[in-house]
Amino acid sequence: MASVRFMVTPTKIDDIPGLSDTSPDLSSRSSSRVRFSSRESVPETSRSEGVSDFSRVTTSLATEAAEPTPEKTAHPHTNGAEDVSQTSITGEQYQLLDPGLKKDPHAYLNNTNYEDGDEFFDKNLALFEEEMDTRPKVSSLLNRMANYTNLMQGAREHEEAENVPPGKKKPTKSPRMGTFMGVYLPCLQNIFGVILFLRLTWVVGTAGVLQAFAIVLICCCCTMLTAISMSAIATNGVVPAGGSYFMISRALGPEFGGAVGLCFYLGTTFAAAMYILGAIEIFLMYIAPEAAIFHSEDPLKEPAAMLNNMRVYGSAFLILMVLVVFVGVRYVNKFASLFLACVIVSILAIYAGAIKSSFAPPSFTVCMLGNRTLSKHNLGVCAKTQERDNVTTTTGLWAAFCNSSDRLNASCDEYFHHNNVTEIQGIPGLASGIITENLWGNYLMKGEILEKPSMHSADVVGALNQQYVLADITTSFTLLVGIFFPSVTGIMAGSNRSGDLKDAQKSIPIGTILAILTTSFVYLSNVVLFGACVEGVVLRDKFGDAVQGNLVVGTLSWPSPWVIVIGSFFSTCGAGLQSLTGAPRLLQAIAKDNIIPFLRVFGSGKANGEPTWALLLTAGIAELGILIASLDMVAPILSMFFLMCYLFVNLACALQTLLRTPNWRPRFRYYHWALSFMGMSICVALMFISSWYYAIIAMVIAGMIYKYIEFQGAEKEWGDGIRGLSLSAARFALLRLEEGPPHTKNWRPQLLVLLKLDEDLHVKHPRLLTFASQLKAGKGLTIVGSVMVGNFLECYSEALAAEQTIKHLMESERVKGFCQIVVAAKVREGISHLIQSCGLGGMKHNTVVMGWPNAWRQSEDARAWKTFIGTVRVTTAAHLALLVSKNVTFFPANAEPFPEGNIDVWWIVHDGGMLMLLPFLLKQHKVWRKCNIRIFTVAQLEDNSIQMKKDLATFLYHLRIEAEVEVVEMHDSDISAYTYERTLMMEQRSQMLRQMRLSKTERDREAQLVKDRNSMLRLTSIGSDDDEETETYQEKVHMTWTKDKYMASRGQKPKALEGFQDLLNMRPDQSNVRRMHTAVKLNEVIVNKSHEAKLVLLNMPGPPRNPDGDENYMEFLEVLTEGLERVLLVRGGGSEVITIYS
Repeated sequence: MASVRFMVTPTKIDDIPGLSDTSPDLSSRSSSRVRFSSRESVPETSRSEGVSDFSRVTTSLATEAAEPTPEKTAHPHTNGAEDVSQTSITGEQYQLLDPGLKKDPHAYLNNTNYEDGDEFFDKNLALFEEEMDTRPKVSSLLNRMANYTNLMQGAREHEEAENVPPGKKKPTKSPRMGTFMGVYLPCLQNIFGVILFLRLTWVVGTAGVLQAFAIVLICCCCTMLTAISMSAIATNGVVPAGGSYFMISRALGPEFGGAVGLCFYLGTTFAAAMYILGAIEIFLMYIAPEAAIFHSEDPLKEPAAMLNNMRVYGSAFLILMVLVVFVGVRYVNKFASLFLACVIVSILAIYAGAIKSSFAPPSFTVCMLGNRTLSKHNLGVCAKTQERDNVTTTTGLWAAFCNSSDRLNASCDEYFHHNNVTEIQGIPGLASGIITENLWGNYLMKGEILEKPSMHSADVVGALNQQYVLADITTSFTLLVGIFFPSVTGIMAGSNRSGDLKDAQKSIPIGTILAILTTSFVYLSNVVLFGACVEGVVLRDKFGDAVQGNLVVGTLSWPSPWVIVIGSFFSTCGAGLQSLTGAPRLLQAIAKDNIIPFLRVFGSGKANGEPTWALLLTAGIAELGILIASLDMVAPILSMFFLMCYLFVNLACALQTLLRTPNWRPRFRYYHWALSFMGMSICVALMFISSWYYAIIAMVIAGMIYKYIEFQGAEKEWGDGIRGLSLSAARFALLRLEEGPPHTKNWRPQLLVLLKLDEDLHVKHPRLLTFASQLKAGKGLTIVGSVMVGNFLECYSEALAAEQTIKHLMESERVKGFCQIVVAAKVREGISHLIQSCGLGGMKHNTVVMGWPNAWRQSEDARAWKTFIGTVRVTTAAHLALLVSKNVTFFPANAEPFPEGNIDVWWIVHDGGMLMLLPFLLKQHKVWRKCNIRIFTVAQLEDNSIQMKKDLATFLYHLRIEAEVEVVEMHDSDISAYTYERTLMMEQRSQMLRQMRLSKTERDREAQLVKDRNSMLRLTSIGSDDDEETETYQEKVHMTWTKDKYMASRGQKPKALEGFQDLLNMRPDQSNVRRMHTAVKLNEVIVNKSHEAKLVLLNMPGPPRNPDGDENYMEFLEVLTEGLERVLLVRGGGSEVITIYS
């Protein structure tokens, strides 16, 4: 057997002269081509020959190249060019080189569809050429995958492709960033921030080393577990720009994605406000205190003045940062490395200072009055008196506590009088053993004085003095958790840069987890170092008042406190810029997904894609955070939003893992659903621990966004986990329902509504669907079905169009259910298929709703009413209930409630209790709510009508149905002449129509056949059928009129006359007379009692067992319901549907 050689020829469009990758037809043709090549190419004359010819030309396949033969020059105008299949240029590219090249008129090519500009597919794939538009070649698919770019949204190099004219585009640079530069360092920069330098020492001093260690450990565990879940999601396929929002929205659906995406956006925006407030605090407290605009002489009002300074400078700083971001993101990215270097240098300075303190502690003394800490602002000497020229003089401290008097016998504060002033070392050092005092917490109320418990103090209270260092807020463990948590956020930085990574699925897990481990080690070690090196009162001194206004962590650092001050200031500014850069892009990604309609305006921006409008909104929200002005109040707010985001990341991973969806194949293997649930639990716990009211507010905001997207947002199908969860829950519920039939107490009408379509695919009786919606009131199962006559292969597109029409009608009528269109050769068969196969498991219909065939009497075609009766028989055989609405066009719309009226129920025979249940269900809807239920039953001569009425009232009482009861007596009476005559007319009409059908001439039948084929059989739905064609037209249609046929027709005329003569002499069947008598009598009683009723419900008699009486059955039903405006014929399914028991 001859072997076939696969020849892989890398061919790029750029290698072809005169071609550019800007052509839309060549956007996916720069990949390696896989061709079937042979020693000899197949001549054109042998293409249509047998398999032996094909084998003959493929026998020699050993050499790498082949020389062209004369017969291979198939086209004279190619000037002896090589066969296309033998060169490194494929067939498509060969045609592009020579536009005049004619397409090969191959026998197996569908050349009738080819026009100029159509793609010429490879000859080796001719068997698949007609499907190439929907099923592309593997090479094209792999090429599109290889050239996929997922750069950050808003990046200039990503957006410029839409603005550059064709032919001038630059080749896109492929992402080259590795794990260290692309994930690890950005995560470090985002995690380390303002809390580390401004609040961690205060957290350690207030909570103690043990509780502070626990706070840091819990927060770090939360982010570590979230990072594990995020790594699993991020490695489960390509994560485009949008990062965390993309992961959550595609894993949990647009509702959760939009809600959590906006929460993450708000968290990032408030983070920008927090970083700006931190930078202003560093500037006004430690760099330039004299720059403060607002001052207060009253020390108790000084904090309020400081907040005003923060608002003014913060707003100005925000405007400056927004301008920087607006001018160009490139500047922010260029300075990112500088900001990160500041953070790293500052942290190293802390470790260096801690090591140095073990043998040479820095000299920062703290002035103590008894065991109370004194502020060194405006304090010259830490003593009550001092010796000057052998004269004892008072100090500034004496004046502060002795009513500004410098006399030694002045009246001073009692506590000042009984306690001595001492100085202690603020930084005792690593070897001092101070950690034993700092192990336990010391929570303070607002306004309390910072005290050192181990020092002696006189047991007096004294007055509150401005010279003391006071607690500015009331502290608790939960408050400290909320303030510290923002210092561990920022773990999404790597996933947000997934478009810039060389191998995102490898870099994101490794870089993020290493960054969390690094930052966790730094935080935990700093907690221990601060507790082991710094005096407790200094740790609790938030603003460093006891150490001459220095940054507390700066007093420990080496070589100078200014290293920490300058480094923390620049790192905080950089973090604020990064937040103002990332938040607008996140909002732009949400807006471009078009899941929240009112955010569409924020999806646009400058020409290069920069989100200008989103930046302005971000600045406005950040300004709200700056107006709060307190770092300690802003931090818990953004903690809520970040915790909400992390919670749903863990939820997404847990759901995907437990559901085991086929697409869940993450490359990161070290995850488990239990870890994700643990991460969820920690997130929820931290939310309520840090601030229960902020947690509730955040959840309410997320819930409102969720419901808004659910009702108003665009429908998206992203293959999310919530849909998978719904499928699993539905499967579980369906399997549970399969265990047995529903109990009578759980029975409710599960509807199959049969609709009729006209030739334009419009629903003929939309009020039938309206009635179904009123009956269901949004509960239970509703399936809307219709039948189209034809071949499924030919009518598929029409069936889809009809399905969309019905779905739109269902939406307008607010019917929640499913639509099913069946294409069948005959309508009756299609209805039978619908009744048999609709539904799934326990969620199958138990009630069929259909309309009455109007004008069936006027139609000479018997198919309309025969289809109706066939449906009744199929429904009865399937033990399903049947509701037939007559005069359905008169039924009320959903917007037309009845102000008053009656719903009359004529309970003639017991049929499972459907007649009792239906009016109760209808009254649940606003249209029928104000109507009263009246129940009528028929008493015969032998019945006790009074006792029947009592029994019926008792029965309704036990059913908990409020209704008026009336018993109508129908005594035996002779059959009236009207009844006899009506029955005779019915049978004569039936016989006459049968004779007329049999006596038509051949040409009449031929014309009628053509008419039926062109009009009625083009699109037929419920209400007509063609399976009685053999009865109507029993002979073949003859296109000619012969002598034999003429003689045969003359012979038939006497027979026809005899048939008409029999009509005049016929006598009606006695069974038909009895049935007609019942119909007439019942109709008289019903019309007499219920002619003004808004709706009449009555038992529907079953069809006759003998099909010959079908037409009479239709007449009986017509007589039974004459003179009534709205009628609902009800036929039970044979089972009880209502019970008196609880």
